[in-house]
Amino acid sequence: MVRNIVSLLGLFLLLSVGVVAAGDSDKEKAAVAAAEEWLTMVDHGKYVESWNEAAQYFKNAVKREQWEQSLQAVRKPLGKLIFRKVKSKTYKTSLPGAPDGEYVVIQFETSFENKQSTIETVTPMMDKDAKWRVSGYYLR
Repeated sequence: MVRNIVSLLGLFLLLSVGVVAAGDSDKEKAAVAAAEEWLTMVDHGKYVESWNEAAQYFKNAVKREQWEQSLQAVRKPLGKLIFRKVKSKTYKTSLPGAPDGEYVVIQFETSFENKQSTIETVTPMMDKDAKWRVSGYYLR
């Protein structure tokens, strides 16, 4: 009887972990979709629109004019997007220097016409309006 209870408890724990993982996976998928939509704006030179659609945390950290100037200087010279694919995605509830919340750190392998191999790191967060919005963008 004890063995059956232990087995059932083990099964319950496995199922519980599966539910949590599935929930995180759904969050990761939604965050990746939001990041890709946001990156499309950047790819098309819609820098002001990308700032407008970013997380409030991002807008508080970077002024619209600074964002537009930065992308004009750094992103525009890379040229048109050739391809982009998800390299990794990690759900987090805390990040260094950021308030606790829900984040997905996504790395994309990206190729542009003037730079063949780039890693783009995009970090959507669950914003106050319950939408995934980009809170960070980094090119390497």
